[in-house]
Amino acid sequence: MGYAGSVAVAAASASSLWRLCSGAQRFPFGYVRSASIRFYSTGMTYENINHATIDRIIRVDHAGEYGANRIYAGQMAVLGRTSVGPLIQKMWDQEKDHLKKFNELMITFRVRPTILMPLWNIMGFVLGAGTAMLGKEGAMACTVAVEESIAHHYNNQIRTLMEEDPEKYEELLQIIKKIRDEELEHHDTGLDHDAELAPAYIILKNAIQVGCKAAIYLSERI
Repeated sequence: MGYAGSVAVAAASASSLWRLCSGAQRFPFGYVRSASIRFYSTGMTYENINHATIDRIIRVDHAGEYGANRIYAGQMAVLGRTSVGPLIQKMWDQEKDHLKKFNELMITFRVRPTILMPLWNIMGFVLGAGTAMLGKEGAMACTVAVEESIAHHYNNQIRTLMEEDPEKYEELLQIIKKIRDEELEHHDTGLDHDAELAPAYIILKNAIQVGCKAAIYLSERI
């Protein structure tokens, strides 16, 4: 089956794959807390941060890590019992840790999640499962495309916080840098496991990255 045929199969299977999305996170709203949060090593408190910048950063990062979790869930639904399953699971476990950290930051900084979470739930899972249907190479190509986009996005955030106040935001910067480095490890893992052998690799990668840019833009604002 050619690339176009494989993508058609992936799209046709989306409705049945949705049944496997039952593990999707139901993220609670209403995060406001009355207590003042202080990062003691830097003096950063809820009251003295740039709320517009921090809200935008944490909202989009939470959405991105949630979407990444759904992508790996989709890949595991298709390839979990194959030889590449343990590798995908290892990367997914790290993404779960990333999401947990941003869940905590959402509460700490009283940030509401994007209203697009239900959409990212579905689209992330279908993207992961659909590319996995192209085989191991397709799944790895998806990983390379997504992680490259996320790492670039984290670098932009690091520059923003450095320009704003690197001392005040030191702890947040360290969190973002650590997660960025782990995303880059996933990117390199994808390349090491034949991502570039995926059908129409360049077209597939570019298409996924256009989608990532759109998701980032929307999640920052909505």
